[in-house]
Amino acid sequence: MEQTQAPWPGRDELAITSVRAIVTAPEGIPLVVVRVDTTEPGLYGLGCATFTQRFHAVAATVDRHVAPMLIGRHPADIEDINRLVHLSSYWRNGPVLNNALSGVDQALWDIAGKRAGMPVYELLGGRVRAAADTYLHAAGATVSETLDDAQRLLATGLRHVRLQTGGPGLGTYGAPGTAGGYPTAPYPDGWDVHRYLATTPRLFERAREVLGDEVELLHDVHSRLTPKQAVVLARALEPYRLFFLEDVVAPEHYDRLPSIREQSPVPIAVGEQLSSVTDAARFVQTHAVDLLRVHVSTVGGLSACRKLVALCEFTGVRTAWHGPGDVSPVGVAANIALDVTTSAFGIQEGHVYNDATREVFPGTPVAVNGYLYPSDEPGWGVDLDETQAAKYEPETGLHERWAARVRRPDGGLESP
Repeated sequence: MEQTQAPWPGRDELAITSVRAIVTAPEGIPLVVVRVDTTEPGLYGLGCATFTQRFHAVAATVDRHVAPMLIGRHPADIEDINRLVHLSSYWRNGPVLNNALSGVDQALWDIAGKRAGMPVYELLGGRVRAAADTYLHAAGATVSETLDDAQRLLATGLRHVRLQTGGPGLGTYGAPGTAGGYPTAPYPDGWDVHRYLATTPRLFERAREVLGDEVELLHDVHSRLTPKQAVVLARALEPYRLFFLEDVVAPEHYDRLPSIREQSPVPIAVGEQLSSVTDAARFVQTHAVDLLRVHVSTVGGLSACRKLVALCEFTGVRTAWHGPGDVSPVGVAANIALDVTTSAFGIQEGHVYNDATREVFPGTPVAVNGYLYPSDEPGWGVDLDETQAAKYEPETGLHERWAARVRRPDGGLESP
């Protein structure tokens, strides 16, 4: 590739020699990681670029559009490179470009830490806490199954747990549903919003009876309610003191979030579907959320989110970064670095990776008694074994097939 000249001379001759995307799916979920190599042998960085539903597009953007701009650049110019990639396509933002940007951005921070011989969190000013408190997801086809799962998780040392229960139809989010739940409806496998609004408060009423008052309870609506329905659900859940209620409305209704939050007696957490750091900043500035749940790679990476963190610190908003199985272990390391370096930290979503993922990603963070600790190794402390990664080729179209079945009983498409 043709080398790109920096607008100013570097302090030394170190330069980027290659930028490429690596896609692997050791749990069946496509993960995208960007590797940035340099002229110094053995000095490279890794960054999370996972947009699991459009991983081919992100990988092509990295390899064909972003990489040629960066060859020959000094890897220390993180801010300038970040802005260069952001402005390069003229039409800015969007999850594809921003995940490509995030992969590069996080990889450059990894290189910076390795050059300094320091973990990334020290480059951000050092820790204000030892570790990040986490939550995991409890689910079941019935309330009893969900609470049994929650008790299993709490026995591992967790203090926070998200509860999701299934029901008739296959559209239940985060829990198993029952096929043919509405046999006389045009779409028998549908999801019924009215049933959901009636049964969810019963789940949490029973949860308090079984789990007690000490555990923190969370719930994810997954963007399926109207603004008015969101307020109705939030008020119905008030007696059960949720830690937060997540993604109550679809992105098309985000302009209503300040009003919903004002009327809600429980904290509102939203943000994982944002694909612009400026949109996320507006969430904070307009009092739209209590907890900001950004998918770090979708808004442009560590550089973008450390600015959001500063804004949250000044406004009383807390962070709750998106962190399920469609965030790579490299992305988890970036989440933890943000978590432990800010007073705005609220909670960190967690995921228990399988053995195959830990083989692909040596150094994968593992929670201890519900806490995620940052690595003290230089950079992220997470590596990528490309030989192992190549064993797990992702399947195209898996999410699209799953999403298409999420309909209401009348056949209308619903948010997956």
